[in-house]
Amino acid sequence: MTGTFARVADFALNRSADQMPDSAKEAAALMMLDTMGILIASGPMEAGVIARDTAALLYGSSDPDYSARMMFDGRPVSMAGAAYAAATQTDNLDGHDGYNPTKGHIGVVVLPALIAMAAHRPDLTGPEALATVITGYEIAGRAGLSLHASVSDYHTSGAWNALGIVAMAARLRGHSQDQMRQAMGIAEYHGPRSQMMREIANPTMLHDGSGWGALVGVSAAILAERGFTGAPAITIEAEIAAPHWTDLGQFWQVEHQYVKPYPICRWAHAAIDGVRAVMRDNDLSHAQIRSIQINTFHQGACLYAGMPGTTSQAQYSLPFAVAVQALYGRIGVEHISGSGLSDPAVAALIPRIHVAESDRHNARFPKGRWADVSIETSDGQIFDSGDVHARGGPEAPISREEVITKYSEFATPVIGPTRAAAIRDAILGWVAPDSRMSDLSPLIFDP
Repeated sequence: MTGTFARVADFALNRSADQMPDSAKEAAALMMLDTMGILIASGPMEAGVIARDTAALLYGSSDPDYSARMMFDGRPVSMAGAAYAAATQTDNLDGHDGYNPTKGHIGVVVLPALIAMAAHRPDLTGPEALATVITGYEIAGRAGLSLHASVSDYHTSGAWNALGIVAMAARLRGHSQDQMRQAMGIAEYHGPRSQMMREIANPTMLHDGSGWGALVGVSAAILAERGFTGAPAITIEAEIAAPHWTDLGQFWQVEHQYVKPYPICRWAHAAIDGVRAVMRDNDLSHAQIRSIQINTFHQGACLYAGMPGTTSQAQYSLPFAVAVQALYGRIGVEHISGSGLSDPAVAALIPRIHVAESDRHNARFPKGRWADVSIETSDGQIFDSGDVHARGGPEAPISREEVITKYSEFATPVIGPTRAAAIRDAILGWVAPDSRMSDLSPLIFDP
């Protein structure tokens, strides 16, 4: 066992909620609320329905000690199946949090894993639930940095966020250091090393691989708990990985996640924000737009270019998202699904939106998500945005109140205002010393 792994295990198994800063716990509660809103809103969508039905068909459990109910569904499956279904569902509404340096997402697996495993911890306090959430973020984020630094291609989040789930499981289930080490090795070995740019080029329900990351993470933890062994996780134990773990417990990554204002791939957000700002600041209406020129980084320029035929394509389309924002001043679930996919006004505007790659913006990726926008009006005027960074992260934060409002906008249409408000209050209340994780349970399993 390397010194790096011993430090990681000590953090996951022994760092108490009291030893974590209040700011980290407050950030963790807010991220869980934000993720919950997206999870709820994605429930009726086709991908979520398929994921839950598949979990019921394939990922059940014969032992109640290893089972869990699927969120906003109620059917019992295995803990791994419940985590898989909720993460896959959430991943298919691209509005959940992320972390710029990893080019990926953590909360999408942390919330499903927490709910699935906490079913067997009725004594879990709110602060300890948040400490478990923080553990997942801190371990997964660093595993992502380590993986990206050690391989040549760009893997989806499922390839590394599974390790965060292992750390959560070790904490919640009282694993030994060796059990956690074996589980880390199993999870890293079987994590989905799926290539993200393949999904960008051909958007489908695969999204960011997080459903499989959740399935692998929980499965690896239970395998190790029962004696299965795994090779050491090189993203933790290799000598070249050590620098990525030196600030564990000092720099709190959970406080530096971004929150998405739109349910769209964040690579498009700077361009959306640029159009939003130019139209707002110059009192422009969509009827005045002759053309829109967008300059952005390579990955953003690779996003789907045409009128999308599916929700997956819509969430990975920069011109579509910009057109919706210009026309309606917002982007909601109704715009990326159903009749929104055949909106004639959006289809008419897309050919007038032009996207180019910029070396200046390339140089700032992945630490930043930058673009600049130029709008030409029908009378020949040109309005420029200047360089714009996507809102929602440390570089251009949105307020706590805006995050809470976003949650309500996504959750309320699906489950109603009373239930949505009760869930909000329960999650944000976890920061109180006398709160209980179980207070949330009656609110999140019924369809």
